Amino acid sequence: MTSTLNMHDSAAITLVHMPPWVTSARAQDLEDMAFLSGAALATLQLVLGCKSMPQTLLRARLALSAAEACVSFLGRPERAEDLRDAVHLLRPSDLPGPAGEVYLYWQRAVERPISIKALHRALPMHPPDKIARWLNAPSTCVARTPIVQATQVLEAVLTESSRVEMSGLILADAGLSQALGWDHIVPLLTSGLKQSDLHKRGDDLRLACHRAVTVCAGEAVRMANDLKQKTVRLNAVAPKLRAKGAGSALELFLTFDAVTPAALVSLNSDRAARRFCDRLVGLGVVRELTGRETFRLYGV
Repeated sequence: MTSTLNMHDSAAITLVHMPPWVTSARAQDLEDMAFLSGAALATLQLVLGCKSMPQTLLRARLALSAAEACVSFLGRPERAEDLRDAVHLLRPSDLPGPAGEVYLYWQRAVERPISIKALHRALPMHPPDKIARWLNAPSTCVARTPIVQATQVLEAVLTESSRVEMSGLILADAGLSQALGWDHIVPLLTSGLKQSDLHKRGDDLRLACHRAVTVCAGEAVRMANDLKQKTVRLNAVAPKLRAKGAGSALELFLTFDAVTPAALVSLNSDRAARRFCDRLVGLGVVRELTGRETFRLYGV
């Protein structure tokens, strides 16, 4: 770690890692799996509590992973790079396509603090009263832990209709995040579940959700630590950027998973925006995500 990083944010060298025994353990029964998922969530809570953590960017990246999993459940071939193209290169008159639409649902779900109104905005195909009923699904367990609550939400949605898997997964993550006291949805279930898990019920579904959260919380911790260090580096080079509107442009990189030069409107021209992105790539604080010569996307 360089002295520049230390000078700008001493927290950059204080990273909280997931204990290896949490993700490497091979628990089979519900009680042991619940212990591991609880340990994973406790570790993630410590990471999310760091002031220098780019919370919005982390949620955006986890939303991309969740959307990719949902698209896979639908039997579609699109992966993360395709979803980025479908949404970030979307023109006002264009439709995002089925896969891009899934990604947009997840993007909207994580953008605003959890509320019935915000969830209806993310899932407009469901009336607010139905969303509220699903989100407050009664528990059949004595101990209503966060993962139990998330499982009850998912089971309530899937029992009513197996064709709304994505809605159930978004609402289950909303229930989990709400139970953990988080203001926004942090997607932690979907990427760790298998298609076959969505046909389970009762204890079998709870076990699958505990496993999914343990896996995804571990990945979220790794991702959060990586983004935290990259954010420190990005902030460290900010004084070197003399372009007018550079501060507002940098803020977009800490908000969205991917950014097009055209989105950097504070830089006043497409040419200036492209030069700005190339400058950030040259400084090693931003990546070009597509490998293309045109229609490029950039992200930390």
